[in-house]
Amino acid sequence: MGGPPYDCMANPLGAVRLTFEKAIGSGSETQTQTHPSAFDGKDWGALDLFRQFLFQESRLSQVPILNPKTMRWVQPNSLVRYRGMIQDMLGNEFYVGAYKDGNLWRTNKFMDVSQYPMGSSPDMCVWERRLFYCVPVPGQSSWTESSCEMDSNRCMDWSYQNREKRPRMDDEDADPMDLREDGFPSPSLPESSDSKTASTSSSMSKFQYVDKDNLPCLVKIYDSPESELKLNDVFEFIGVLTFDSELAVEKDHNDELSNSFYDDALVHLPPSKVPRLHCLIHRKLAVHDFLQGSPTMEPNPHLVKEIREALFRHLTALLGNDGVAAHFMLLHLLSKVHARVDDVAVGKLSLNLTGLSKESVSVFGTRLSQAFKNLLPFTHYIPLTLEYLNTASLAPKKDYQVNRLVPGVLQLPEGSHLMIDETQLESGSLGSIGIENTKLLKNLMEFQKVEYDFQYYKMEMAADVQLLIFSDGKSNIVPADLVVPFQPSSLESSEIPVSEALEAWRWYLATVRSLPHSIGSEMQKVVEDDLVAARQADRSLGSRDFSRWLTMARLVSSSFGETCLSLEHWQMVKELERLRRERLK
Repeated sequence: MGGPPYDCMANPLGAVRLTFEKAIGSGSETQTQTHPSAFDGKDWGALDLFRQFLFQESRLSQVPILNPKTMRWVQPNSLVRYRGMIQDMLGNEFYVGAYKDGNLWRTNKFMDVSQYPMGSSPDMCVWERRLFYCVPVPGQSSWTESSCEMDSNRCMDWSYQNREKRPRMDDEDADPMDLREDGFPSPSLPESSDSKTASTSSSMSKFQYVDKDNLPCLVKIYDSPESELKLNDVFEFIGVLTFDSELAVEKDHNDELSNSFYDDALVHLPPSKVPRLHCLIHRKLAVHDFLQGSPTMEPNPHLVKEIREALFRHLTALLGNDGVAAHFMLLHLLSKVHARVDDVAVGKLSLNLTGLSKESVSVFGTRLSQAFKNLLPFTHYIPLTLEYLNTASLAPKKDYQVNRLVPGVLQLPEGSHLMIDETQLESGSLGSIGIENTKLLKNLMEFQKVEYDFQYYKMEMAADVQLLIFSDGKSNIVPADLVVPFQPSSLESSEIPVSEALEAWRWYLATVRSLPHSIGSEMQKVVEDDLVAARQADRSLGSRDFSRWLTMARLVSSSFGETCLSLEHWQMVKELERLRRERLK
């Protein structure tokens, strides 16, 4: 028969099963059988099949992205994608990975419930998989999700077409084994009834309790080193969506290994609320992976300079024609942690705009907040009031009653932007929670670390969050790297940028912040001499000031698409610093 040997989209478990049978030589009279224990923690060829299908054949865009909208029509046991942040690691789960059914070895990999009765056969292989509780990326901007719409429509069309074709396939007078080899379940296999049920019933009826605005996902990971996936990382998981209603009832009736691999720790995460995804392939996502329609080009200096000038004009207009503040804002938006030396997070550049009141923040803060949502992938806003400090849960905390990590406001992925409005803070007393929250914000600002509370101990987790503070005077709660008195000269709002400009600016901010940087030997001598001269002229300057200057030098160079510091850009850094210090007098 023609066509692909496996239906990886509609019947990924069929492809897994057939590659398993091929790998162990099941049913072959001439081939020596391989014992399934040889594949404990290893792939038997299934993943290579899916990599070829998704990447070499460029079929990834056809795989639906799991979200509250697509949950209305995606089918259980089909191939899906889920994009999200690892919010909690639920440990490892043991399951029967392979077992003998008569003379045949069968596999339960990438599924929750065995398709065939396992009985009490001693011929079983118990394997292990890891469980991750994943959530939509906190603060994710709406423009990053626009790509899903076209893909979802295309996938939905494909899904309905496929449903129409499946009954005709089942009605053909073909040999069942031939049909199986084409990846579609044979009428004699238990899968066919599942497939017919799935094709006639709505997926949403199964996931009836799913949150319509926020879809978490329980991701099961196989055969990957622990170091590959870390808490707060943002990943795209591609795998099999499963829904097995037996999980909700079999827990009470099965005390031994049976058709269900239910874990007591998951009792608070029922399948009707939290879909299960058995991951075949995962890839860590960077900001670039969220860009839609942005130009895919090399960051050559001429192109970068043009985009920089346009973005700088936009920022200047947003900031009431305050060009100095716009310069620092641009550097702030390009900052990221490049390295850590002891407790120093190299590359961070937090910014405190002072001279703001509640009224002025309602104008300029609102403008900037909306602009950042249009430019950055992950943005957050904290109204820093006394009540907020005394009641907010900023740090994640472990709840051992449900064995879950309860998220906090500061559990954020790398590359997040956080705006803190201190103009609403009034005099009053801080309770124990307020004092702890103040400490958490200071540590995030100074060290780019957040302390997670595990009740019996606390653990610092590295972060990479851009922090912008609005305040009247210099903030004492969250002391920033840069304090810039804000001096707008106009209240006029800037023009709404066209979509092409927004796409170019998103690409620019995502690209140039990751450019490599170096300082040539001649420039090193110039920089050293200038630092010595500055120290002699002002004894209050210390190592932190000089470290900040070097960070600014890197960011200025990068903002122009340059990878090596030039004299012109170093002079620009010194001039910006001079203008800033003048405002502070």
